[in-house]
Amino acid sequence: MIRFDQVSVTYADAAGPALTGVDLTVPEGELCLLIGPSGVGKSTLLGTVSGLVPHFTGGTLHGRVTVAGRDTRTHRPRELADVVGTVGQDPMAHFVTDTVEDELAYGMESLGLPADTMRRRVEETLDLLGLAELRDRPISTLSGGQRQRVAIGSVLTTHPRVLVLDEPTSALDPAAAEEVLAVLQRLVHDLGTTVLMAEHRLERVVQYADRVILLPGPGEAPVAGDPAELMSVSPVHPPVVALGRLAGWSPLPLSVRDARRKAGPLRERLAGRAPAAEPAPPPAAAVGEAAGLSVRRDGAEVLHAVDLAVRPGETVALMGRNGAGKSTLLSAFTGLHEPSAGGVRAGAAVPHRTPPAELLHHVGLVPQDPRDLLYADTVAAECAAADRDAGAAPGSCRALVSRLLPGVADGTHPRDLSEGQRLALALAVILTAGPPLLLLDEPTRGLDYAAKARLADLLRELAANGHAVVLATHDVELAAELAHRVVVLADGEVVADGPTAEVVVSSPAFAPQVAKVLAPSPWLTVPQLRRALEDPA
Repeated sequence: MIRFDQVSVTYADAAGPALTGVDLTVPEGELCLLIGPSGVGKSTLLGTVSGLVPHFTGGTLHGRVTVAGRDTRTHRPRELADVVGTVGQDPMAHFVTDTVEDELAYGMESLGLPADTMRRRVEETLDLLGLAELRDRPISTLSGGQRQRVAIGSVLTTHPRVLVLDEPTSALDPAAAEEVLAVLQRLVHDLGTTVLMAEHRLERVVQYADRVILLPGPGEAPVAGDPAELMSVSPVHPPVVALGRLAGWSPLPLSVRDARRKAGPLRERLAGRAPAAEPAPPPAAAVGEAAGLSVRRDGAEVLHAVDLAVRPGETVALMGRNGAGKSTLLSAFTGLHEPSAGGVRAGAAVPHRTPPAELLHHVGLVPQDPRDLLYADTVAAECAAADRDAGAAPGSCRALVSRLLPGVADGTHPRDLSEGQRLALALAVILTAGPPLLLLDEPTRGLDYAAKARLADLLRELAANGHAVVLATHDVELAAELAHRVVVLADGEVVADGPTAEVVVSSPAFAPQVAKVLAPSPWLTVPQLRRALEDPA
């Protein structure tokens, strides 16, 4: 269905090719998972299938890519639209209409499908993706995860033979991600749709893949093969594979179910043992506090009587389904939403009454879309502006960028960075002011496991130095690894607030893979197990 024939892509002014030596076939009716570290060219490879590379991105494509027999060099994206459906990393860049239902219908209108066919497919897609209640909603009012589902749905309605998806579950809560993946499975198994998907959260998707394509590093030729075989050598792999490697299991498990079947001897080795308790932050006055906080948006109450206090040295994971109010709560701490009842403060500041230049020294927010913070033409210019705005010593921001994004040149334009790299740059910009309260909205979206580990190390260091960190996240593995507390929101209200182990182990939706494999034992992460197994006590 998709054939890459000695494909390489080089962009103007780039030091080397973004892709090289791609020579492989994706058969019809398979779900093919594209993996690799951030910045190795996964999005570029996906773009060659839809024709966006090089027709819209520029650059030079050598070799040939054919989709259902059509050569993407001679067929522009609009001439491939009936065969290839594409959803990129940024759903907002995908939309052309104002409401959910109109967006689902737009692609079919462009193809001239009959009205009755369009109506039926819209209804089917609304049900498949759990969007029925949102059909009349303006897209601008949706949460990030809801927008992601609409973007996927707008592609599904045209019934393309090939689906190209760039991190389709990155903004989705665990339940919504499972629903989307179930739909993709149905398309592959029942309709013979070919799915080519890039995804960093391998714990969600690798067990569904028929084959895996690994891009090992920048400019390196890809390796394709069986998922279990590639996971044994891949530099990126989910926790359940890391657990299998640690325990010496062969073949390696790709799913929690497979791992549970092998875990009996490991449970026996761990019997009577528990992870070492993480030291709790010392008692101190809260640097961020919401008391009875309610917020209304567009006439609807999206937060109701929320109580939350965050203290120096504490890391809190804010979790809940898409649309639960997580982003609204973070935004209230930065003054973007005025309380309709109750109050919120960041240190001594009342956010919605404090000038931004003063507020950035009390609280910093890294939003879901990092481009909201990035406006300069180069990484160096972004860093220089961040140093000036924060009153920091020159080079402060650049030092943070070097830690989060090793190898990124000063002259790189932020738009040329991957989604994860842009997020890391935005984080560095915010951290330059050293705010005591740091808020991050879906901080691991677009990050590979190595980049996520670097982020976790940095956030641990910040917390150890007295910063309070609040993460709104669907990444259960990050919460298990990093958070002292987990707070769960549902319909704008706090429904759980407690130590991480207590909250996540008791939740089927928010438990990490290790907890599911070794339940009811209290283990959460592979590093915990490694330390325990290395300690003979």
